[in-house]
Amino acid sequence: MDKFTTLSGVAAPMPLVNIDTDMIIPKQFLKTIQRSGLGKNLFDEMRFDDNGNEIPDFVLNQPAYRQAQILVAGDNFGCGSSREHAPWALLDFGIRCVISTSFADIFYNNCFKNGILPIVLPQEHVDILMDDARKGENARVSIDLESQTVTSADGQQFSFEIDPFKKHCLLNGLDDIGLTLEKVSAIDSFEAQANQSRPWV
Repeated sequence: MDKFTTLSGVAAPMPLVNIDTDMIIPKQFLKTIQRSGLGKNLFDEMRFDDNGNEIPDFVLNQPAYRQAQILVAGDNFGCGSSREHAPWALLDFGIRCVISTSFADIFYNNCFKNGILPIVLPQEHVDILMDDARKGENARVSIDLESQTVTSADGQQFSFEIDPFKKHCLLNGLDDIGLTLEKVSAIDSFEAQANQSRPWV
């Protein structure tokens, strides 16, 4: 998993509330267990019409936001089913951070396991960043995980809270497998001792 330390990028405004995981990645794209390749289907039913043509009004289809790395979203982002494909699709598209007033718990935790930083801020701060995002590609939002700050394009800075363990994992690029591999020497030692004491196993 890629480390998350700092990020400065274009933020796309998505003021809708209750954006659920089926909106993020519709159910027909859940057949794969690969983490890559889902970005092209991110927000599929909002991005494309029935003939597969782009819907020009959708924010990620607009030229200013095609390379967006940050989403500024409405309340309760990631609600609905627990599908891990939702953060996979966001990450594959290039989204590394989602800012909202609240997230569904399972989606929130899945983000950390996939290298995405979900940031919870008060409504008044999200409103400022949403207005900032509407300015287009010249308004870049900056995020510093170590200092736990978000800085708007005009220099307003907001602090956010994050669980220290989740912060450690993101800063060091550690998913569940990476955390296990940190203990590989202890695991090898245990297995060697177990083989000696129980050779019949």
